[in-house]
Amino acid sequence: MKTDAVRGHLDGLLLAVLEQGPLHGYAIIAAVQQRSGGALALRTGTIYPALQRLERLGLLASAWDAVGERRRRCYELTDAGRGSLAQERSAWQEFTRAIGSVLNPVPSPSPASSSQGLTA
Repeated sequence: MKTDAVRGHLDGLLLAVLEQGPLHGYAIIAAVQQRSGGALALRTGTIYPALQRLERLGLLASAWDAVGERRRRCYELTDAGRGSLAQERSAWQEFTRAIGSVLNPVPSPSPASSSQGLTA
């Protein structure tokens, strides 16, 4: 899938995969890829700056987690992040409804067929 198609929706994607609990960067990438059926393959160079920006905005919190001798930063939603995710979902539904109405218009009934059942 084209990177441009994801660009405006990256925040919502990241917030959505973190809704179920804290994840580290590679797990976030894997979750997006798995949920999208492989259609979305985000790069580390894309998500880490976005995660840091979302944390600066107060939508995410992070902490270091140790797995064996390896340390990795895990991210989780804040209350503000949950509110932002709700707004992202609402905006996405509105966007898809608008685009869908243009790409797949519902044919309006022709004047002749709508008046056929109206005989007096």
